[in-house]
Amino acid sequence: MCTRAVYLGPEGETVTGRTMDWKEDLQSNLWIFPRGMSRDGGLGDASLSWNSQYGSVVASLYEGGTADGMNEAGLVANLLYLVESEYPADDDPRPAIVISAWAQYVLDQFATVEEAVSELRKETFRMVTVVAPNGAAGTVHLSLSDPSGDSAIFEYIGGELKIHHGRQHQVMTNSPVFDEQIALNKYWQQIGGTVMLPGTNRAADRFARASFYINACTQTANPREAAASVFSVMRNVSVPRGISTPDQPNISSTIWRTVSDQKHKIYFYEDTASPGMVWVDLNQIDFSPGSGTRKLTLVGNYNLSGDQTDQFQPAEPYPFMAPA
Repeated sequence: MCTRAVYLGPEGETVTGRTMDWKEDLQSNLWIFPRGMSRDGGLGDASLSWNSQYGSVVASLYEGGTADGMNEAGLVANLLYLVESEYPADDDPRPAIVISAWAQYVLDQFATVEEAVSELRKETFRMVTVVAPNGAAGTVHLSLSDPSGDSAIFEYIGGELKIHHGRQHQVMTNSPVFDEQIALNKYWQQIGGTVMLPGTNRAADRFARASFYINACTQTANPREAAASVFSVMRNVSVPRGISTPDQPNISSTIWRTVSDQKHKIYFYEDTASPGMVWVDLNQIDFSPGSGTRKLTLVGNYNLSGDQTDQFQPAEPYPFMAPA
């Protein structure tokens, strides 16, 4: 499930792209969340609680979690599947947050990757997993990037949080764990992408292709060309519709793609069932406290295309999926 890559163009043109690969439609819509929202980790009295410091535009999954998004500071969060994830024990006394709220918590609270890493490294809360509506285990890892080009990857391995922080971490896919992905990619770096690249839909192969193409594609400060370049890379690592491996959720069809221009604060969304794409200009959105949650309905509305910034409608925020 999914590939993420960060484009580090000239003159600070930073763009993050991702594919969302899954075995069924995730019923995703786009949402605007303002500053000043009172939030909790979705687990009642045991939950971590916070007030949102930044407004954001996000893509939902099953209308019960945040899969992807960018906040008004240009911080981007991408939630990707990782079957190897193991979270802290249930008897851990720390305040808890369900994984369906993880990306939203980060978008709500931080402006930069450095800020997020500094806080999450303290491990003041524990993560709780949840089963998806289709029965798949909710095991994920999280990638962050900001307008400076800084990146971080967060994984829970053996119940412990592992953080990979640095501008060099441009790409993330699924299995194996990130340390092993980096090691596998070194083999392909020695060969060189103009000679040969792995072509399957396996996560390690997508990692190698994305790593090569995100730096080999057109490098420009022109925002339109930069976004187009990132979309071309994400399409290259996408999985055709109808392709899936039943016992491996991380090998599934690409359902949608996003591209986030973090310098100009434009969030693009492309559904693979749609003939066009939509985008949202965060510069034109009122994120002030009390401005309200707003929703752009995409499900069943596949002919939408173009700038949809003014088309969001007031809506109640979705509750985060939590264990039964």
